[in-house]
Amino acid sequence: MTDTSPHSAPPSSIRRPKRKRLSLNVMIPNMLTLMALSSGLTAIRFAYEGRWEHAALAILAAAILDALDGRIARLLKGTSKFGAELDSLADILSFGVAPPMMLYFWSLEQMGRFGWILVVLFAVSCALRLARFNTAAEDPDPPAWASTFFSGVPAPAAAGLVLLPMIISFNLFEEYVRRPEVVSVFMIVVAMLMISSIPTYSFKKVKLSPKLVLPLMVTVGLVIASMLSAPWVTLSGILAAYMISIPFAVRSYRAICIRTGSCEIDDDDDQPVDIDLNGKKP
Repeated sequence: MTDTSPHSAPPSSIRRPKRKRLSLNVMIPNMLTLMALSSGLTAIRFAYEGRWEHAALAILAAAILDALDGRIARLLKGTSKFGAELDSLADILSFGVAPPMMLYFWSLEQMGRFGWILVVLFAVSCALRLARFNTAAEDPDPPAWASTFFSGVPAPAAAGLVLLPMIISFNLFEEYVRRPEVVSVFMIVVAMLMISSIPTYSFKKVKLSPKLVLPLMVTVGLVIASMLSAPWVTLSGILAAYMISIPFAVRSYRAICIRTGSCEIDDDDDQPVDIDLNGKKP
């Protein structure tokens, strides 16, 4: 008589399915994401110790690594759901928590509870933006968005903009830009820009004329040389130029929409708009 009790040993022919081995191509982008996360968290430690320049550099390193991990994942064909979720968690900590914490230790602590409320406001705004992005990414029938515009300011750019008063203070005007009132205005405005639907340039698929390649390379070389010789002045100029570009992005977006008769930024979308700058519909 065959033993069918639940405690009987399974037949030797039944084996557990072997786990699928992960490719190294999948691990490399995730390693970069973890490095970005570690860099962002280390910025909080530097800020707590009063090492403001080291903290700002840690956020800059996190932004560079965040820009690289997604591109490398696509180049190596190593994109995965796990990597996307890990990237979102790293972004909320590196760009939504670390920068306002730095500013709290640097200036906002003088405001007491109101200063901490601003820290929470910025972190929540970043979390809402990333949640909106993840929701839009799972849409099976997304709108005609791609690479020309973003809806709102992306998290890495927002981290740089909100830290602009601190970066400026490394060279001049420290007694003015370190005031809690100035820092509060920056934090509120940038938090609102993150969750807004204002179009901003994404610069992901910019097509250049062959005549502009060499001038662009010379410009990039000058920027790199400036970053090495005067990093904080150069970084302040880059962030200021990005802020100035926002009104131009809105103007360009509206002009293209009038020509093409399409594209309307939706509050539920966080994908860049796929529009041909020559005026053709996608």
